[in-house]
Amino acid sequence: MSQTISSAIQWWAANTPDNTALVIDAQRLSYRELHDWGSRVAVELAGRGVAPGDRVSICAANSLAFCAAMLGTMRAGAIVVPISTRLTAHEIGEMLDDLAPALALADAANLGKLAGRREATLELSALDRLREGAPVAMPVDPQPDAPVGIMMTSGSTARPKGAVFTNRSMTAAAAEFAVHVPHCFGPGTRTVTFPSLSTSAGFSQFVTYSVLGCTLHIESAFDAQRCLALVQQEGINVLAGAPIFFERMAACPGFEAADLSSIRLATAGGAAVTHALMTQWRAKGVVLRQMYGQTECGGYATLISEADAVESPQKCGRGGIFSDLRVVADDGRDTAPGEAGEILLRGPAMMQGYWNNPEATAQVLRGGWLHTGDIGTVDERGLLTFVDRKKDIIISGGLNISAAEVERAILAYAGIEEVVVIAAPDARFGETPMAIFHASAPVALEALVAHCNARLADFKVPRYLVQSAEPLPRLATGKLSKIELRRRYEKAHETLQRVR
Repeated sequence: MSQTISSAIQWWAANTPDNTALVIDAQRLSYRELHDWGSRVAVELAGRGVAPGDRVSICAANSLAFCAAMLGTMRAGAIVVPISTRLTAHEIGEMLDDLAPALALADAANLGKLAGRREATLELSALDRLREGAPVAMPVDPQPDAPVGIMMTSGSTARPKGAVFTNRSMTAAAAEFAVHVPHCFGPGTRTVTFPSLSTSAGFSQFVTYSVLGCTLHIESAFDAQRCLALVQQEGINVLAGAPIFFERMAACPGFEAADLSSIRLATAGGAAVTHALMTQWRAKGVVLRQMYGQTECGGYATLISEADAVESPQKCGRGGIFSDLRVVADDGRDTAPGEAGEILLRGPAMMQGYWNNPEATAQVLRGGWLHTGDIGTVDERGLLTFVDRKKDIIISGGLNISAAEVERAILAYAGIEEVVVIAAPDARFGETPMAIFHASAPVALEALVAHCNARLADFKVPRYLVQSAEPLPRLATGKLSKIELRRRYEKAHETLQRVR
C-alpha cells in the first residue's frame, strides 16, 4: 500500500510510535495507538460487509473514535464521506440517497437524523471497545489510486456535490504543502485545527497533518481566548484560519503580552489579510501568509512567501512546486498582469471528479485544468490576487454556504415567487446570508424562518429577510440580477433588524 494515507500513518507508528498524533478534549492518542485502533476498525467494518470502494458516511462531533473510524474505513479500502453535523435530516437524506453508503456512522446526538434510512447504521461509540486489543491482520491492501475520500462541497448548484479524492492525491497535497514550508514540519510538529471533522476542511486537515507526522490538536470550535492560551501552553507551531480568527485573537486581553514564539507558520484564507492585521501580528513576530484553494483542488493551491506577504498581505502567492496556476479571459487566453479572469489550476492533488455527476465534472475539469469559477489577477511576478467568486458562495465563519441551496429552500415556501440570496457583512461571522424575495402576498418572517430551519442547517438560514413589493430586477437574459441587488442592499444590514 505504497503512497496511501494508511501507509503514512503505519510508517509514523513504526518510527515514532510514542509521538502524540491527536489531542481532543484533553485525551491524547499516540501514532501507535491510532494505527492499531484504525486497524481493528478496518477488520470490524469488513466483518460488517464493507468492501473496497464502498462508501462509509460519518456524521458526528469531533472525537478520537471519529478519527479511528476514518482511518479504519481507509484501511478497509472503503471511502470516507464526512457529513456535517450541522445539516438537517432532510439535507443528510438527500446526500445519502446519492452516495448509497454501505454503512452510516453517527454519534448519539446525530443518530436520529438517520432514522428510517435504508442503509445499515451504527452508533460511533460502538467502536470505542476496539481502542484496545491485539494487533490484527489487514483485510485488504489499500491502493494509491483508489478513491479514499469524498468531500461534500457547496457549489453554485442547489445541491452539494461530492469531490472524490484518492490516496495519491491526498498524500500529494500533504507532500506539496510540506515542501513549500520545509522548516515548519517534522515529527511531532504541533498543529491545531478548528473545523469539525465532519466537514471537508476538518477531514483534509486531519489527513494532511497525520500524513506529515504532526501532533494535531482538534478543537470543537474556535474560541479566540482559548486558542491564544493553547498556542502558549502547547507550543503550537502551525496555525491556520480565516482572517477573522486572527482578528479576534489580536483583540483578546493579553495578546500583546502573549508568547507566540513557537509559531512557525500562520496561514489565512477565505478573505484578504489587511495591512493593519498584518502589522498587529508582525509585532508578535508572526507573518500571516495568505493561501488560495478550494475543495476540488485538495483545499490548498497557493501559499505566499513570508517576504511577499509582508509587502502584499492580500496576495496569495503563485502555483506550487507540483501544481500550476493560470488566470484566463473568457476567450481562453492568459490574461495580462492585473487583468481579471478565471483562476485555473492543475496538479496531483486535484479531485478525480464529482461523485455520480459526470456532467458537473466535465464542466470544471477541462483540458487537464480545474476551472475554479473564481476570479483573480496575477501580477508581473505571477503572484495571485483573489478578486471575487463566480460561484455564489457565502463564507460565514469559515463555512461555505451555497446561495442556490438557500434559495431553493425559500422557494418551497408557499407564495414566494422569486428570491435572491446574497452575502451581508457580519461582525461575528465575516458575512451572513441575506434573502431578498418577492411574494404574491405578505409573508410572516417568523414562519419563513421556521420553514428554513426545518430544511437547512442553522448557519445557512438567512439572518436578514427582505420582502420586495415589486418583482426583483432581471438582466436582459432574463436571469435575476444579483449585481443590482447587491448594489441596492449594500448597506441594508445597517438598518434592517436581524430575524434571528
